[in-house]
Amino acid sequence: MTEYSEISARLAALPDAELTTVLQAATVGRPAFWAVRAALDEMAGVGHIAPGGDVSPTTESVQTHDQASGGGASGQVGAASAVPVVPVHPAGIPASPAAGGYSSGGVPTFESVRDKVEQRFGTAQGMGELDRQTPAGRSADEQWEAREKAARERLDQIRKSVHDNDNP
Repeated sequence: MTEYSEISARLAALPDAELTTVLQAATVGRPAFWAVRAALDEMAGVGHIAPGGDVSPTTESVQTHDQASGGGASGQVGAASAVPVVPVHPAGIPASPAAGGYSSGGVPTFESVRDKVEQRFGTAQGMGELDRQTPAGRSADEQWEAREKAARERLDQIRKSVHDNDNP
């Protein structure tokens, strides 16, 4: 029992970032701990800041299993992927119903896809409305209307000439 006390004391003395790294290493290859591993990966990717800390805390570099060593391919600071980690349940483990817009197999749900499409459509409509309020947007609308008017007039002329040719 003293071994567990000693291990617990050593783990409690570690800073959060190091404890996260140790726990990530301990849960590798253990399907029963997939939820713990997903939470640890999310914590490492987000970089939780303890409440009440400095306004500008120092950035700690935490190596996770998803990051390549030696800096990111993009050369940007942090080099972490902007895509959130989606936990995929190992076979044989009961999964919770669609959490976070993804099914247990990691596939987006219909509702989440519909919400994203509606949001993008709304954004596109709003951008179109804002664009029409700018001088360049109004000018483009005026040019379009002038072309439409000229096209209607030309079509009327063609119809009239065809109609005049039909009457002898």
